[in-house]
Amino acid sequence: MNFKNTFFTTLALMFSFILAAQEEESAPEPTFGVSGSIDTYYRSSEFAPGTSFANLPGFAMGMANIIMSYEGEKSGFVADLVFGPRGADAVFGSPQAGDFYRSSNMVNQLYAYYNVSDSFTLTMGNFNTFLGYEVISPVANFNYTTSYMFSYGPFSHSGIKADIAAGENTSIMLAVLNTTDATEFQPIDDDYMFGAQLGIFGQYINYLGGGTAGVSQIDFTGGFNLGDSFFLGINATSYSDDNNVEFSGVALYPQYTFSDSFALGARFEAFSEDGLGAIGDISGDGDNTSFTVTGSYTSGNFIFKPEIRIDSASGKFYTDADGATDGLSAFLVAAIYSF
Repeated sequence: MNFKNTFFTTLALMFSFILAAQEEESAPEPTFGVSGSIDTYYRSSEFAPGTSFANLPGFAMGMANIIMSYEGEKSGFVADLVFGPRGADAVFGSPQAGDFYRSSNMVNQLYAYYNVSDSFTLTMGNFNTFLGYEVISPVANFNYTTSYMFSYGPFSHSGIKADIAAGENTSIMLAVLNTTDATEFQPIDDDYMFGAQLGIFGQYINYLGGGTAGVSQIDFTGGFNLGDSFFLGINATSYSDDNNVEFSGVALYPQYTFSDSFALGARFEAFSEDGLGAIGDISGDGDNTSFTVTGSYTSGNFIFKPEIRIDSASGKFYTDADGATDGLSAFLVAAIYSF
């Protein structure tokens, strides 16, 4: 090899080392984070509809939520812990539910992920559901009480999922999952379930199917900005299984932002169920409409939410101080702090 070839070979090697060093220097540093929230509330009525959370009378606790996360260049994890009545309700599917001393009762989410590429991520573990407009954490919900569609639908899944960015405004998710809300392990005689999601311009079509019960649930979740200050959220779902259990519903979430610190929102929900008999405290299949108005005042990390909720049903599916009734109403005030 002559000098000229040696020079250019050495130069090429040096250039390669410089590029590699630059890529290494430009790679983001791994980060560890801790976030979460606490929430507490006052409810004026002793009697509540058959939806999840915020159903206790007087001054009551929601939950403390602590989320630990680690994000590396290609991989990371999330450990999401919950404590309190709302947290206990969120993990009701745990085989150890009700046993205060089992640590698994505190786990809301626990998963690891690996970024195969910039557009392809694999996640394995226990994660909150991809169906529906509302979530377990009160920080991410505008209304403090929750809808029937959220309450009847799955809360969490355990399994493996692939998230694929199919374009600038398109995403695809495919998943193999345990039986719904079986967060710790798969019951030995149960069949696995299949989940899928298609996202286009912020609108999501979700599907959950299979399992021993032969579940088929189709869900649409989305929303539109109708102005600089006005947002309209939408959720619709339909569920059926081989046990002749069916439910369906639709909800609109209009929200208007008056300032950086105050917004006003509502939820209009129509819901029907057949085969569960759980709309209220008295068993019975029927229809329900719910109207909720919520104010949201924010100051730093503190959120104050006064709320009025009115539920009415096609039959006397609720109970109050006088016995069976077809309607309930309550005033609620919630205090939430996120960090």
